[in-house]
Amino acid sequence: MKTPVIRKLRCAAYTRKSSEEGLEQEFNSLDAQREACEAYIASQKPEGWVLVPDRYDDGGISGATLERPALKRLLADIEAQRIDVIVVYKIDRLSRALMDFAKLVEVFDRNNVTFVSVTQSFNTTTSMGRLTLNILLSFAQFEREVIGERIRDKFAASRKKGMWMGGFVPLGYDVKDRKLVVNEAEAQKVRMIFERFARIGSATVLVRSLRAEGVTGKQGKLVDKGYVYKLLNNRVYIGQAVHKGTAYPGEHSAIVSQSLWDRVHSVLAESPRRRAARTRNQTPALLKGLIFGPTGRSMTPTHTRKGGKLYRYYVSTDLLKRDAASCTVRRVPATEIESAVIDQLRGLLRSPEFIVRTWRTARQSMDGISETDVHEALVRLDPLWDELFPAEQTRIVQLLVERVDISTEGADIRLRTEGLTNLVADLRAVRPELRRVA
Repeated sequence: MKTPVIRKLRCAAYTRKSSEEGLEQEFNSLDAQREACEAYIASQKPEGWVLVPDRYDDGGISGATLERPALKRLLADIEAQRIDVIVVYKIDRLSRALMDFAKLVEVFDRNNVTFVSVTQSFNTTTSMGRLTLNILLSFAQFEREVIGERIRDKFAASRKKGMWMGGFVPLGYDVKDRKLVVNEAEAQKVRMIFERFARIGSATVLVRSLRAEGVTGKQGKLVDKGYVYKLLNNRVYIGQAVHKGTAYPGEHSAIVSQSLWDRVHSVLAESPRRRAARTRNQTPALLKGLIFGPTGRSMTPTHTRKGGKLYRYYVSTDLLKRDAASCTVRRVPATEIESAVIDQLRGLLRSPEFIVRTWRTARQSMDGISETDVHEALVRLDPLWDELFPAEQTRIVQLLVERVDISTEGADIRLRTEGLTNLVADLRAVRPELRRVA
């Protein structure tokens, strides 16, 4: 009699654990699952079962997803016809979702692969085996959904009691013994942002100042507009815990007073466009759009308050774009550079050479204008300057100045020739209020 030939079946043991807890142990849950699978494969050696050397272990990954590194390798080896039998400790190690398991079974069938559970005896090649599998999977999915509901209910109940339930730790707090504890150094930064926003009323202007001053968030990155808005709307700072839009008294201490919170949110309730207009009126910038740094990039007006006093600056765009290393002049005091530009302009308006040059330019577009007319018009502006409203001063500077280039050596001012002609025309026009001042 001939000895029957037994076909060799290549077996892969797949293991999975949802959490990472305990994986650092010398003998963990994955090892226990694999040991059981290997023992089962060894018991089937007379049937030709042989364990493949590759390990397929997914630690710390939920069974609710198919996006698992070891599972992907397993499926790739199945498609490459390198595996005949898959062995798991329980079917929910492979998947806890019925739809996902159906996809896996389809891959198994297409490649003539058998699926075996060590603790649940069935064969997927028969209709009864499939029915058993679907029933077991339905219960596995039901168990997962019940666990999820239980976790969500516990989370909601804990939030209603004001407990900290993990997640991103806000600036101004640290976590100790699973509770939020005030970090006083960061808390001062939070209060400063609230107070300055309440005064300035513009997140854009505030962020420019904060970035110029190197103010960073919890992770050490410079703050941006989105970060500031999120901070200003975080009710944790007034001692509250929020769950699904509802606020509850928190276990932690407040950083910001209720009165300061109300002031900030009365500002936020106002139209951003109206707030921006008011901010521009409060902090005029004569050289906005005209001043450029050593790298050729524009400099942006910004301001800050210290001790109740307003300090205005022009900050390099290189700094705002996190490219400060390429810029030798990062910021300049606004009052100083604006005064320097105005003094130079007023000096030029009195200069005979400048008056003659302006007259030669003006007579090309203004018939009958004399050098005396230009002289009288320009001389009239000098004593008039200090009587003008800031908006009118800004208009004249924008009219006359083409560009101001800042370097380590000083400032280079470039004027607009056509602007001089327009200015002379304006000054010669009949404007009784200006003539009375002059």
